[in-house]
Amino acid sequence: MTAAMPNFAPAPDDEPSSAPAPKDPAERRKWSSDLRFMLVVLAAIVALFLAFALLIAFSPTGAAISALAIIAAPIATMVAAYYGISLALRQVKDARDAAEASEARARAAEQTARESDAWAAQMESGLRVAVAKLKAGAQDTRDVERAAGTPDEFF
Repeated sequence: MTAAMPNFAPAPDDEPSSAPAPKDPAERRKWSSDLRFMLVVLAAIVALFLAFALLIAFSPTGAAISALAIIAAPIATMVAAYYGISLALRQVKDARDAAEASEARARAAEQTARESDAWAAQMESGLRVAVAKLKAGAQDTRDVERAAGTPDEFF
């Protein structure tokens, strides 16, 4: 006897893709941020390379080395500052996203608690009606009360 088993394999795509493209706007934003940072670093490297090329081309003297240090220090500082600011902004964004997710979970938990309270009230009401009907029919309700787990003076 063979039973039909559900197919848990992913459905094949209609069009094959050679490289995964970010479809989520947040992932696109991350890529654009990373691309900007890479461009800033690349520009700084090019500027430092040009400075070294000029130093080599015009004789490496003490004054030239000092001039290179004067050029290289602000460039390195700007790149480090840009990286620090970008990292801080990303951390703030991630923290904000985490807070929004936490709020959504809290709202869902509150909704679930309200639904549970409503369900419990309905069950209590049904139990009270059942006990009242049993008492009206001169039936013993002690077994029902024990099964419900209610205190002795609940009804």
